[in-house]
Parts: sequence; structure tokens; C-alpha cells
Amino acid sequence: MLRSSALRFARPALARSYAAQAQVAPVALNNIEASWKTLTPAEQEQTFKHLEELQKKDWKELSLDEKKAAYYVAFGPHGPREPIQANGGKTLAGTLAAVGVATLLFYFVRRGGKETPKSLSREHQEAANEMLKEQRSDPLTGISSAGYKGKGQVTL
Repeated sequence: MLRSSALRFARPALARSYAAQAQVAPVALNNIEASWKTLTPAEQEQTFKHLEELQKKDWKELSLDEKKAAYYVAFGPHGPREPIQANGGKTLAGTLAAVGVATLLFYFVRRGGKETPKSLSREHQEAANEMLKEQRSDPLTGISSAGYKGKGQVTL
């Protein structure tokens, strides 16, 4: 009876010591940000699994380094979250080339277009003003009204 009660108290202690040995990280968790890229994929996987097991415990029991490492492994700038290092010169050259092509296209379309219409000449617009005055068009506020001081149809 004494022996069985002694074993009963010893077993949880043994289980705790095995659990403590199993909790040893495959790599040092302090400053994991600096060492993550130098780890082999196998070490990264072991570290990930170790941190996954640690997160199943109460978060109040985790050390600050363990919390930081868990956050970095889950949300750090590695793998698909790694920032894209775009070449700014290539982007600038492409943008300038596109603007240049658009400018040339605009120039050649304008060059090949028809002459300006006759209705855009100043003489034609003044003649339109005279015709509107003769027809007494818009007598309340327009060109035919008393005291009108605007330009009417003349835009040039």
C-alpha cells in the first residue's frame, strides 16, 4: 500500500519531466526573426509544430519570446507574405513609354483630322449673334434683351 501510493505521486512527476523534455524547442526562439531565413525547411517545420503545441497551452504560461516567435511564424514577412521587391526603374520606364505612345497617337490623329469647321471662325460667330438679335431670340435674359453685355456666340 505504501509502495502504490508512492508510485501514484511519482507518476505525475515523471509525466511532467517528460513533458518538459518534449517542450524543448528545436531552435532558439529568442530573436527568431533573424534566424528564420537561415533555418532549413525541416527546422522551420519543427519550429512551427513546436510553437503550435505551445499555443495549445494557456497563453499566460508562455514566455514573451515564445509569444513573439509564434506571432512571427504565423504572420511574419516570409513565404506568401514576403514583400515583393519591384524594380522601380522598370516601372518608370514602362510608364514613360506608355505616355510617349499615347502622345504620338494623339499627334498623328490630330494631324490626319479635318480642318477646323467654318462655324468656329470669329466672323461666323458674329454673324450668328446678328441673326439671333434679328430673330429676337431669348428676349428676357439673352442676346436680345435690353442692356445685354455678354459676348453671345463669340468664343474666340
